[in-house]
Amino acid sequence: MSLDQAIVLARVATAVFFMAHAIVRILLGTIPQFGKFMEAAGFPYGVAIVWLITASEILCGLLLISGRYVRFAVLPLLAIAGGGIAIIHARLGWFVGEFGTGGSEYSVALIVLLLVIAAADRQSTSISK
Repeated sequence: MSLDQAIVLARVATAVFFMAHAIVRILLGTIPQFGKFMEAAGFPYGVAIVWLITASEILCGLLLISGRYVRFAVLPLLAIAGGGIAIIHARLGWFVGEFGTGGSEYSVALIVLLLVIAAADRQSTSISK
């Protein structure tokens, strides 16, 4: 596998990771529950914020998959992953599983992937980079 192919794999896989959370959130109808959690954490209009997060994950994921506007698509996803750490995961420790539950490691890995994807982006014009 070439470096360019590896970057495409990382870009598409990262998009799928974010989109999966959004799509499952919609399919399972957990947006109102997540919205209540956000309001309990001090955010107004929790359900609206969760819909914005969900729509951003889907739209930015599609942009990453298409290879278009990659650096712009990375920004909201970085904010989502960073916000998730700040609001939820940091207090649960580092590990997601085995040695912990719900920690920050997965979100940190996503942030690293997003930074690599943004750094590797040259033109944001096609999937065939």
